[in-house]
Amino acid sequence: MAGSFYRVECPDCENEQIVFGKAATTVNCAVCGHQLAQPTGGEAILEGEVTETVEAR
Repeated sequence: MAGSFYRVECPDCENEQIVFGKAATTVNCAVCGHQLAQPTGGEAILEGEVTETVEAR
């Protein structure tokens, strides 16, 4: 697989959201707007706690 998906917990509101590990754009929390992932050209920098690696479906 070219990349993984991660379940990330927002440090501000504890909302859990699924984020692609190689995100090409900034990913913000759907509830409070806190930045969860910052693109780097490769693996994204994840701001919250990774609670789970989501399996390929």
